[in-house]
Amino acid sequence: MKKSLIYTKTGDKGTTGLVGGTRVPKTHIRLEAYGTVDELNSFVGWLNCVIENSEHQEFLRYIQHRLFTIGSYLATETESKQPKEASILTNKDIERLEKQMDQLDSQLPRLNRFVLPGGSESASRAHICRTITRRVERNVYKVAELYPVSEEVLIFLNRLSDYFFLLARHENNKFSQEIYWEQGDI
Repeated sequence: MKKSLIYTKTGDKGTTGLVGGTRVPKTHIRLEAYGTVDELNSFVGWLNCVIENSEHQEFLRYIQHRLFTIGSYLATETESKQPKEASILTNKDIERLEKQMDQLDSQLPRLNRFVLPGGSESASRAHICRTITRRVERNVYKVAELYPVSEEVLIFLNRLSDYFFLLARHENNKFSQEIYWEQGDI
């Protein structure tokens, strides 16, 4: 069997193809959106390297798969092409994320102050994932201003940043390392 080439040379002139065949500039808003999803997915993998709980590791892998789904969806010309089934998020995905969030939140002390990013290694990485998720969400809303984007994608991303916040709190609370914002002089 012939080995496939990693380079195709089709993007050498600054364009890339969407699912549907249209070539767009590499600066296109869709590419910015799904490129940032890819960045987030890489950071989720990095976060998972320091998570010790196997259930949390498994859920982070699930998130990585859903992020790949979102990237595939964003690369599809939704205005003229129905996304493939593998590129569609459902309410079931949102419900699974919310269930995981509820489970994490039930184990945390009530929050009555602002939390600073940091603390443990795993919490710090989760905070990075949270902030990148917010950037992904902003980029996807820019896409949605011009092209159809499913409500499930938008809701999932909104919940996902909150999930990473809860995971960061969970990781810090294992060792009482949560850092709170102190107003005024410290």
